[in-house]
Amino acid sequence: LVSASGQKMFREKDLIDVWFDSGAMPYAQWHYPFENEEIFDSNFPADFIAEGVDQTRGWFFTLHAIAGMLFDKVAFKNVIANGLVQDKHGNKMAKSKGNAVNPFETLKQYGPDATRWYMISNASPWENLKFDSNGIAEVQRKFFGTLFHTYNFFALYANLDGFTFKEAPLAAEDKTESDRWIISRMNSLIQNVDELLASYEATQACRAIQEFVMDDLSNWYVRLNRKRFWVGAYNQDKIAAYQTLYTCMKVVAKLSAPIAPFYMERLYADLNAISGLEEAESVHLSDFPVADEASIDLELEKRMKVAQQASSLVHSLRKKQKIKVRQPLTKVMVPVLDQVAENRLKAVEDLILSETNVKKMEYIGEDSDVLVKKIKPNFRELGKKHGKKMKLITNAVSGFSQADIKQLESEGKYDLELEGEVLELSITDFEISSQDIPGWLVASENSMTVALDITLTDELKKEGLAREFVNRIQNLRKDNGLEVQDKVAIEFYTQDGFVTEALSANSSYIQRETQALTLSEAAQDGGEKLEMDDYSVSVNLKVVK
Repeated sequence: LVSASGQKMFREKDLIDVWFDSGAMPYAQWHYPFENEEIFDSNFPADFIAEGVDQTRGWFFTLHAIAGMLFDKVAFKNVIANGLVQDKHGNKMAKSKGNAVNPFETLKQYGPDATRWYMISNASPWENLKFDSNGIAEVQRKFFGTLFHTYNFFALYANLDGFTFKEAPLAAEDKTESDRWIISRMNSLIQNVDELLASYEATQACRAIQEFVMDDLSNWYVRLNRKRFWVGAYNQDKIAAYQTLYTCMKVVAKLSAPIAPFYMERLYADLNAISGLEEAESVHLSDFPVADEASIDLELEKRMKVAQQASSLVHSLRKKQKIKVRQPLTKVMVPVLDQVAENRLKAVEDLILSETNVKKMEYIGEDSDVLVKKIKPNFRELGKKHGKKMKLITNAVSGFSQADIKQLESEGKYDLELEGEVLELSITDFEISSQDIPGWLVASENSMTVALDITLTDELKKEGLAREFVNRIQNLRKDNGLEVQDKVAIEFYTQDGFVTEALSANSSYIQRETQALTLSEAAQDGGEKLEMDDYSVSVNLKVVK
């Protein structure tokens, strides 16, 4: 080795050890105190360092020691001691064991974004990570797949309508309640993610973004508003839907960019290319989102959460009984704890009924004897807190009255007097369910219970059959390469009188949903055969120019 002037160079003899050399990094990188004093002062102590849990005796300790000796303070404000990456069974990875994962092959197969998202969302960095490549595939499918399909949905209809966000942003009062809700949730998310990242809780931030994209944006907002995008003229309502979905996706791209830098770069670039609203060349050069507190409506968020929870419970009962969502049902009963809960339910009643395809909702008081609650200890939770007293607690809980269970649900806690001692128990310490009623199915989650009437009349079966028919026609349109706006004429043939009655009785609904100008019965067979559970029908589908 030679210097710039050609002089032979020698190793520095006064070297303590390599860890001390690493620990001197905060000073050595600026050649402090010989120069760069201003730069050093503005960057010391460091905001954050990451240190492997197996290396704390080296760099971590030396940073402390040098900063203490020189400045009588620490060299950094925050530290995360990284855990180890283990195999999926929690064993240390080693080539000799055959359980080591090649990171380059993993990145090549799954890409860096899905790998990063999986590792950060799976466990906090200070915990050991049980690495399973199946988890990355799941992240690809669930999170990135959902975001990809949401963007594709937006792009399909935005391109058809020529939406480029050229219109001025619409005011809140010019938007629907679901628009205002998702914008409120988006701003609450910005607040939450900003606070979590500021406190180095990247895992919780990652999960919050994931929940927003999958549960709120895709599975709720887009699903509830699909018709606004593909039905009707390019009016203010449709523009509001486009602007809302565009804004949410752009914010998701910005919030997620530190975790998934490549995918979010593409998402941001594609969105901004059609609008030109931002001058930043890259999502990483754009400003991090700032929450608009005026757009946050917590009561609206709580109401919509009630709608989501009630709908989820009804769907779970349908799935349990293998009753499709396309099959209408007559009634759902919901017990209410108080007037506030009832008011929230009533405010979103129409939404729940539409979402679950149920015709009527009935409210019953908690003192009603229609629903009987059952309670049992959550042994895992109680065992952690009161292991030795589990038997006594179990015996006491078996004697709980309906009033006791109601108190626990409404207050979220219960003071249990046991052998002269008062134990404060939480609702998470128990599993509360409801007994089924003949002809009904019952489900509970947290403090909400729903009872679903599963009796099917002929009229309900005909409506369900009509919805199944619409589904098959939509698939047929797609298979024939028809555009969303193409009008059709439908002829059907069947020898089953029940099918004829079902389609005739619901002809207006079928025509509206399938863009059909006419729906008529053919004199003879000859069309494409469609199977609908226990029924079949032949269909001729013609495009009307």
